[in-house]
Amino acid sequence: MTTCKPASGITTGGIRRTVLWLALPVLGEQLLHSFVALVDTFLAGQISKEATAAVGFASYVEWLASMLFALVATGTTALVARSIGARNDTEANHFTNQSMSLSVLSGIGFSALIFLLAPSFARLQDMTGETYRITVMYLRLDSLALTFTSLTLVGSAALRGAGDTRTPLKIFALVNVFNALLSAALVFGVGPFPTMGVLGIVLGTVAARVLGGLIMIGVLIRRPGPLRLHWSALPLRREITNRIFRIGLPAAADGAVMWTGQFLFLMVVARLGTGETQIAYYAAHMIGVRLEALVYLPATAWSIAAATMIGQNLGAEKPVRARRSGQEAALQCGLLALLVAVGFFFGARLLFALMHHDTLVHEVGVGPFRILAWFQPLLAICIVFTGALRGAGDTRFPLLINFVGVTLLRLPLAWWLGVVLGWGLYGAWLAMCADFTLRAALAAARFARGRWIKVVV
Repeated sequence: MTTCKPASGITTGGIRRTVLWLALPVLGEQLLHSFVALVDTFLAGQISKEATAAVGFASYVEWLASMLFALVATGTTALVARSIGARNDTEANHFTNQSMSLSVLSGIGFSALIFLLAPSFARLQDMTGETYRITVMYLRLDSLALTFTSLTLVGSAALRGAGDTRTPLKIFALVNVFNALLSAALVFGVGPFPTMGVLGIVLGTVAARVLGGLIMIGVLIRRPGPLRLHWSALPLRREITNRIFRIGLPAAADGAVMWTGQFLFLMVVARLGTGETQIAYYAAHMIGVRLEALVYLPATAWSIAAATMIGQNLGAEKPVRARRSGQEAALQCGLLALLVAVGFFFGARLLFALMHHDTLVHEVGVGPFRILAWFQPLLAICIVFTGALRGAGDTRFPLLINFVGVTLLRLPLAWWLGVVLGWGLYGAWLAMCADFTLRAALAAARFARGRWIKVVV
């Protein structure tokens, strides 16, 4: 058995500094990954409300794919981290190769599914006319690049499990600069490029996703040390894939539950009004969700840092340090989310003005967004502790609390407040805040009890 040393500081040294050292590059990566959707939403906002609604919804569907790729990515991070913590280089490399093979299969499957279901997705959101046309076109073209997205996300999961959070950051930095420049050039017809409008947005995004997947493959082929791709290790082996799926299946089911809940929630938002007001509500919701990424993505970064710390420390048989790592990650991210919440509250009108030119969108969105702002720390705590549990291999409990919070609380409450009582976006987003609160409390309680320490992966 070949052995390797865990990444510096993960199983030794100061916890606060190590959590921050791991989280900051992932934060950069997450912000850059979301920048694709943010740029697309911004460009669509310069075209029309219909384009904003369509492109915003398409990013939701792509989010479904990224969450379902957790079938492979979550298991990969947990197993690679445990192997590195136990100083088993060979096992970590096997998990990486098998995961990359699985990522190709899952990417092809989800691409075909979304391509076929694109018209049904649009109809379920009560879309008609130009909004329907743009949505179907965008979803089908974007689905063609999902295999490359899968390769990028799963490769990043393996690298993060080994404590390498900087390489994914560099890849996403390059991909996002490429996406922003190409999409803008195609939308507005800069230089030699024709003016293509919404079609230019999706073509730039597809090209960026393909570039990211190809770079990740190149990195893992040429990377020195552990976690290198070898042709002989790529054919699937039942024992290894079963271990990946044992952790990943609940995470993928969790992702499916979350996305289904979000999809149904969007159906509620789509029915909050009629005519121009209906489109404005939908566009304002999409803008709010994109802005909320400034909390959601840092929380994801700190949850990944917690997962890496917990996985490697459990592999090194240091459960106390694993627990302290999760607590520190929640503290750091909670404070950051509080600062963002203040910025959201006082800068709501400016943020909406920057994201969309239509004053009706500002009118229906700014007030509810100011309420949503104060629940962002709870969202951050929920995400960090959920990621910490997954890093330990405890993926079933997050599935349970997400089902309860989204399906049993958010959806019926949003319908009652937003549609039945006629509170509009205020009612829908208050239901979303209630969901954040419940899930944060349940995830924090589960982590505090410590049963995740004994989970066998």
